[in-house]
Amino acid sequence: MVVTRFAPSPTGYLHIGGLRTALFSYLWARKNGGKFLLRIEDTDKARNSQEAAEAIVKAFHWLGLEHDGEITYQSQRDDIYAIYIKRLLDEGKAYRCYMSKEELDALREEQTANKERAKYDGRYREFNGTPPEGIEPVIRIKAPLSGEIVVHDGVKGDVVFKAEDILDDFVIARGDGSPTYNFVVAIDDHLMGVTEVIRGDDHLSNTPKQIVVYEALGFSVPKFYHVPMIHNHEGKKLSKRDGATDVMAYKEMGYTPQALLNFLVRLGWSNGDQEIFSMEEMMECFNPKNINRSASIYNTEKLEWLNSHYIKNTPNEELAELLEAYGLLLTSHDKKEILLDALKERAKTLKEMAQLVNEIIIAPESLDEKAVEKAFKGDAREVLENFAAKVSAADELHLPSDYHHLMEEVVKEMNIGFGKIGQPLRVALLGKMSGPGLDSVMAIIGKDETIARVKSALAQIA
Repeated sequence: MVVTRFAPSPTGYLHIGGLRTALFSYLWARKNGGKFLLRIEDTDKARNSQEAAEAIVKAFHWLGLEHDGEITYQSQRDDIYAIYIKRLLDEGKAYRCYMSKEELDALREEQTANKERAKYDGRYREFNGTPPEGIEPVIRIKAPLSGEIVVHDGVKGDVVFKAEDILDDFVIARGDGSPTYNFVVAIDDHLMGVTEVIRGDDHLSNTPKQIVVYEALGFSVPKFYHVPMIHNHEGKKLSKRDGATDVMAYKEMGYTPQALLNFLVRLGWSNGDQEIFSMEEMMECFNPKNINRSASIYNTEKLEWLNSHYIKNTPNEELAELLEAYGLLLTSHDKKEILLDALKERAKTLKEMAQLVNEIIIAPESLDEKAVEKAFKGDAREVLENFAAKVSAADELHLPSDYHHLMEEVVKEMNIGFGKIGQPLRVALLGKMSGPGLDSVMAIIGKDETIARVKSALAQIA
């Protein structure tokens, strides 16, 4: 069975790169009928944030990436880690190192002066003497001193590390007994039954150390897929300005879960030229072996294009529910269908759609001066007065076509172009020159409000 996991540290909020590796892990597990597990790596007690841990879970819930089983918290597993530390000590595969901080600093200074790589020199590796007083020893694992460690990576191929270049006897438990990152990751992946690890390639340098732990304890080494980073359009590391922000900020900005996940699956992975993927299609097509070896480029325009696609294809009932997050109560609005249909083609985000809704249903407090100057010329006043009179005299006005018919009558009777009524009427109704179809706007706000806005505009330009 394929078992994958996502293992964030709650020292900050879930960001877009982390979400992408979580999505890849989720898809691969679901495609193979396996398990997708969530582990919170909260061993750094000084930097951990309970709020950040809760935000990660909240983001998963919003996106619909449901994990299997209970969440594993590393901070609650110290007793388990202690068992394996003792086992390695008993088997002579780890040892207590009494080197003081001052000694370690002096060693590093000497190595730096000699232009050598700073590393622990193994002075306590075979120590049998009397331990120095006043030193709380760390526990170091006996790493191989020579040879190679090969990472069989599903994205990058075999990555070979020379033991003497990258390893020393690294610490697996601090002086206070708390275990270190690379040690607990290997323990947890084994105990949780993880078979395949999909993560960012910034973790690649950790992998040889984790393999040392796996092999020292006789554990099977999982399959690794190290995913290249996401860069901005300049090919540099993604910053908050580019999109490397809290995932829940995307919800606040008005992006749908479907659009965000669709966007992320295409960052570094492809299935021919296909751009639009349902969750079912993602699960059917995804294979981590097809992840690109080079960094992917974050493209805001692509995300907005995808988001507009999903907005257009979302049923109006569901759209109305989504817009409630922006203070709009449209589920019982009698012109909900006309309103949302009029705006679906125009909005790139739900937040933008909410703004467009308000621009229609709330009368403008003032008219844009430049728009007034452009639209209210010549016989504009007479045109609006004639149109208002027709609206007032009409008995049945419900559909956009009803209002459009009245506009056509004015155009025909006054022998003018459609722009002669369209521009001043748009400014009167919306206060500006842009917006959805006027016939739809009037059908939404109704007969009385249409007349009131036209009369208000005429009064303002008197």
